Amino acid sequence: MGVFDLSVTACFHFSCQSLLLQIGKEMLEEEARQAEEEKMAYMRENCPTFSFPQCTLELQELCRQLHKQIDLVDEERYDMEMKVKKSNKEIDDLKMKVQDLNGRFKKPTLRRVRMSADAMLAALLGSKHKVSLDLRANLKQVKKELKEETGDWRKKIEDKAGMDGRKKMFEAEA
Repeated sequence: MGVFDLSVTACFHFSCQSLLLQIGKEMLEEEARQAEEEKMAYMRENCPTFSFPQCTLELQELCRQLHKQIDLVDEERYDMEMKVKKSNKEIDDLKMKVQDLNGRFKKPTLRRVRMSADAMLAALLGSKHKVSLDLRANLKQVKKELKEETGDWRKKIEDKAGMDGRKKMFEAEA
């Protein structure tokens, strides 16, 4: 393909894209216009033009009609809410059933595998791992002090008493 072929292809893609965008824009405008027409038709059908009452009797009658309409709308709203709640509960129950059905599977019995740390690292890292891992070599050496023979406690206190005893304690700690 030459340079000319690439530019023609790019122009073709650009023109197709702009054409699609223009068609989409027209469709959205048409949908908005239809929604507005439906809204106005509904308003003409359900909401008659308002006429101001001339006397209190007409005003009272208008109030009664409005209260009846409000009660009807409230009943419809309540019925709809109950239907929605019932549907949501059914949906939740069905989701729980699906989860229960999906969650019931046999767990395989796991076998204990004895593997050294070196073998595990070699399995994970492959042939790249050359260093042996000796865990015991990294442990800190701890020296255990020899316990003095348990004897008479009075003797220990007498040894520590006075300046000689304190001197021995400091020498032992250092």
